[in-house]
Amino acid sequence: MEHSGKTAFITGAGKNIGRAIAINLASTGCNIVLNGNSDVKACEQTAETLIEMGVKASILMGNVGSSDEVKRMAKEALEEFDGIDILVNNAAIRPSKSFLEMEDDDWHKVLDIDLNSAFYTCRAFARGMIEKGWGRIINITGMNAIHGYKGRAPVSAAKHGLWGLTKSLGKEFGAQGVTTNAISPGPIDTAGDAEQREHIVSMIPRVPLGRLGQPEEIAALTGFLCSNGGAFVNGQMINCNGGAET
Repeated sequence: MEHSGKTAFITGAGKNIGRAIAINLASTGCNIVLNGNSDVKACEQTAETLIEMGVKASILMGNVGSSDEVKRMAKEALEEFDGIDILVNNAAIRPSKSFLEMEDDDWHKVLDIDLNSAFYTCRAFARGMIEKGWGRIINITGMNAIHGYKGRAPVSAAKHGLWGLTKSLGKEFGAQGVTTNAISPGPIDTAGDAEQREHIVSMIPRVPLGRLGQPEEIAALTGFLCSNGGAFVNGQMINCNGGAET
């Protein structure tokens, strides 16, 4: 199994895309550290599935938008496992609010979780990857990294920033055996509140395939980028969106 003995740290891992990525990597023998912020039950259910697959699974709950929380979780993860080999920055929030009604806290909360969290986690784990001479960093961006959406100014700003971070780290870490890539999903069939679900479904007419994507399709692409077969892909943002306008 290609990733036997390796460990992945996945943010927002309890359900939807994060859960699918965890299962995909576990199928290659990868141990998984599941991060969630509030839904402990979802993380526990995912962990049970992974353990049944024969890998080790650990749960670290905490807010990745907090530098101190990431430092705590990184310390605990590195105490339990021999380093983090794969980092998937998947956690995100996508609130909708008119720009002129936005308060400072509205703006900073989105940037903390959707962008700053990747800075915190990469800083925490990249050094260990470089020391081993092997690592994979995957940032989940989305169409917000390409389009500016009405009512989602901080989300688009954060995801654009995550794309910029991906390109920079690809250049900085590539020669040391660590690749950094981004995946930009289109509308994906995920569980969410009514407003999020309405937004996702409303995008189907923009998708030439005429359907929503599945979390497993994003997970499959993640698995490829983390594999030996994807080792020459670095500093890229790959659209996985059914051909939706970009």
